[in-house]
Amino acid sequence: MAEPYIHKLFHRKKLDQQNQEEKGSVAYVNEEVNGSIYVTEQGLTLEKDGDKALFVYPWKHYYDWADVYELDTMQIGDIGENLSVLEMDEYAVSIGDTYRLGETIVQVSQPYLPSWKLARHLQIDDFALQMQQSGRTGWYFRILQAGNIQAEQDMELIDRPYPQWSIAACNEAMHKFKEDLRLADDLLQCDVLGSMWKNMLKKRLRGIPLRTKRRLFGPE
Repeated sequence: MAEPYIHKLFHRKKLDQQNQEEKGSVAYVNEEVNGSIYVTEQGLTLEKDGDKALFVYPWKHYYDWADVYELDTMQIGDIGENLSVLEMDEYAVSIGDTYRLGETIVQVSQPYLPSWKLARHLQIDDFALQMQQSGRTGWYFRILQAGNIQAEQDMELIDRPYPQWSIAACNEAMHKFKEDLRLADDLLQCDVLGSMWKNMLKKRLRGIPLRTKRRLFGPE
């Protein structure tokens, strides 16, 4: 099997209010990075949540979305990912997987949680719902050791503590098997799972409703 590989590297740049108005609902642009870039524990966009330092998305999914929506205008990077990757997907990647990227060490923290904000950015009303139902969500890396990363760089898997919790399995536990509280509790025991997902699972176990409709479609 081929090594996981960074196909392209992107740096998300938020637009000011004037540029947002000029571009409609677009709140950011994803600029491709040529050469290497230094990544800290806060990622490339200084995320407050270190569990979401880098958003990773499989390159091959763009072909699937082109078929679903019968369009050829969606470009790699439009979903907002920092890393476009080859030889990786939600079935091959698990929570806690740790990779060495040259001098940088990263760890899989949680699946991406589809949001209406991405749907608005793409101007596709049901995109977040389709992303969630299809399982083509991508995932996040946290940074264990800061350093430079670049496109066309191999990723060496150096640890896999939770092979049973693939990104696909996590998505099913969260979105498909909502009534299975034992499954939710099992996932919650994964100590390297991101804090946002842990909080959602705790709410489910306590019987507190999650605002899924609002997350997928936005405020009414």
